[in-house]
Amino acid sequence: MAVVDENVAGRRYSKFVEIGLSEQKAKETLKNEVLSQSLFEAILEAERHLVGPMSKSKGTLLYNAVTKIKSQISGHLPLLVRYIAEGKLDSELKLSAALEFLLAHPEPPLDVAAFDEFSGVGVQVTPDQIEKAVEETLGDHREALLKKRYQFNMGILLAEARKKLRFAEGKFIKNEVDLQVLHLLGPKTEADLAAKTVKQRKLDNSVVLSVDAHPEEQEECSGASTMEELFRNKVHLHKPGENHKTDGYVITPKTMAHLRNHLKITGGKVRTRFPPEPNGILHIGHAKAINVNFGYARVFDGLCFLRYDDTNPEKEEERFFSGIQDMVQWLGYEPSRVTHASDYFKDLYSLAVKLIQRGLAYVCHQSAEEMKGMDPAPSPYRTRSVQENLRLFEDMRKGKYAEGEATLRMRVTLEEGKQDPVAYRIRYVPHIRTKDTWCIYPTYDFTHCLCDSLEHITHSLCTKEFQSRRSSYYWLCNAVDVYCPVQWEYSRLNLNYTVVSKRKIAKLIEEGIVRDWDDPRLYTLSALRRRGVPPEAVNTFCAKLGLTGSQSSVDPSMLDACVRDVLNCTAPRAMCVVEPLKVVITNAPSGQSKVTVPDYPSEPERGSHTITLSEVIYIEQSDFRETPNDKGYRRLTPKQSVGLRHAGLVISLLQVIKDELGEPKELRVTCQPATDKNKPRAFIHWVSDPLICEVRLYDQLFFHENPEDPNEVSGGFLSDCNKDAMVCCPNAMVDKSMAGINVLDKFQFERLGYFCVDQDTSPQKIVFNRTVTLKKDASKN
Repeated sequence: MAVVDENVAGRRYSKFVEIGLSEQKAKETLKNEVLSQSLFEAILEAERHLVGPMSKSKGTLLYNAVTKIKSQISGHLPLLVRYIAEGKLDSELKLSAALEFLLAHPEPPLDVAAFDEFSGVGVQVTPDQIEKAVEETLGDHREALLKKRYQFNMGILLAEARKKLRFAEGKFIKNEVDLQVLHLLGPKTEADLAAKTVKQRKLDNSVVLSVDAHPEEQEECSGASTMEELFRNKVHLHKPGENHKTDGYVITPKTMAHLRNHLKITGGKVRTRFPPEPNGILHIGHAKAINVNFGYARVFDGLCFLRYDDTNPEKEEERFFSGIQDMVQWLGYEPSRVTHASDYFKDLYSLAVKLIQRGLAYVCHQSAEEMKGMDPAPSPYRTRSVQENLRLFEDMRKGKYAEGEATLRMRVTLEEGKQDPVAYRIRYVPHIRTKDTWCIYPTYDFTHCLCDSLEHITHSLCTKEFQSRRSSYYWLCNAVDVYCPVQWEYSRLNLNYTVVSKRKIAKLIEEGIVRDWDDPRLYTLSALRRRGVPPEAVNTFCAKLGLTGSQSSVDPSMLDACVRDVLNCTAPRAMCVVEPLKVVITNAPSGQSKVTVPDYPSEPERGSHTITLSEVIYIEQSDFRETPNDKGYRRLTPKQSVGLRHAGLVISLLQVIKDELGEPKELRVTCQPATDKNKPRAFIHWVSDPLICEVRLYDQLFFHENPEDPNEVSGGFLSDCNKDAMVCCPNAMVDKSMAGINVLDKFQFERLGYFCVDQDTSPQKIVFNRTVTLKKDASKN
């Protein structure tokens, strides 16, 4: 950081105060050297055009011009300063319009007449004009105003009047609206004031809810219910072809020509891409990236490519290619086109040659170790000639060097201090698609932006960790003179109580803690699908997270809430007993009777199924207590009857038959029809003439929120594993309506939770995974 001479700082401070900055603001501005120097130079430039002293209003406009102007139009700052000094730009509205015009027309020469007209130079809005515009606006809404009176949204009037008078000050328009509304409606009545009080009270309650809500509800308040709502109402990115208006975008003399050609190729449509590396299984974090990229394209009727970043041949396998597309389709998206970075290897090689020819890349023989660290010394090979670099790069392509003996590096020092990133390295590994055609492969820094350019991506949407690479992204596209997309970053999805790293999951599998990549205790997408999580729930979860730049971690309970919302409407009900206890109804009618069970109790018209009721039924062991200690226990005891769900019966205990360990193994009961007089405190689920099945109950795999944090878990993530995260119940029972169900079919087992048929199911035995429990119910006792 440059040290500013005290005398220079003193002069700057004096000038800042002279233009109307407070002492505190002036001191803060001095701390920012770039802003301080720009503002000081702007003041000196303004003084050249001023007649008389600088007014505070002009000083404020100067400060705002310096702080608001974007880097790509900073060359026009002297023009803005002159216009402010001469009084041509005399309001914030006119300054904003001037900045907007310059950003929309970055190509020289500047059309001064058009600029003046758009910026309102010479425009003076009179009180009569404001009065007339407001009068016309109220006339358009007179009927609604008279009906709703002061409950009408006055913001509509202000917005429409502002459109009629672009350069009228907002406070003058508001004053005139208030005056004319009062003249039309008269003073507020008691009814108007009462209605306002009720509305205000509702708003206050909603604020309290958002502050004190459960994390699930709090996230719901801050996000959106769908990706469409998120992108249409809450996230506003640039329009295709308006790349040059975004923050930090670099404009070159060829930029506008590239953008015009880009619009011809794309037809003005949005284009995004999801670019995973085909070297592993997708996890919950990828679900957000899929939803952001495919979702944005879908909302705006655009295209989204699935592009495999297959530049690391030693780690890529065919199963990962197919697995990735499978998961994209599972989430409900269909790629507009499936592409590969390797499709463009010839193009990328040609662009690398072009970069060398421009003196912006060189072949380096330093080892990876020598290039590491902060501020490494410049490579001794940095000054090689263009011809020598071309020859050496061709030698790399022909396989004349061993791995690690040579790399191609870009000759650039980036804003964040990174120097000469590697563009190509040597790998003698056959590529899954190009076989042995290439022995040099481009790096992510080289491939990513140029593939985006070649595919004419409009919005390069990526997670926050790639923000530091944005400068190299823009630099490389401009260095080889191709169309440059816009990179937007958002926070990645970090979930508590899990790990998603390929290396760590592989270790869990190796140690036998989980079975495979799709083990339902994991948060890979294949694991979530196997557990029974609906793709709609994953998509809703991603929408609720919103798009922000701040990194945060999310509790899995938020995903669970989304899962329940979906399955509550889509999973038919059934009854399953996980830990069976035999019950004999001694006075049951002979034979079997049929009981009708609604698939969706709140919507019986959606269908039902029939189950058998015989003299032998099975209930949960936990639904009987011989000596209940809890007064709140509401199920079967020697002194307390209980109802059977859907059967319309109440059973009462006669006898407990115990095994050799003294544990109940059979109950003998009597039954009678349920009436208002004998209505029990609770109804329990049951099965009769059942199918034997296996039920797997899942819990969090780790005890701590962040098992990878050594401050939380000193022994490493493996030491934090919950060995009881999966409990198998091999002798569970389910009613026979379950016969013939298919893998991934989903059900709500009454009182137990939501379950899904697992792929381990066989003709001999059905296996169910618990997807998520029901919401906690204090009355369950």
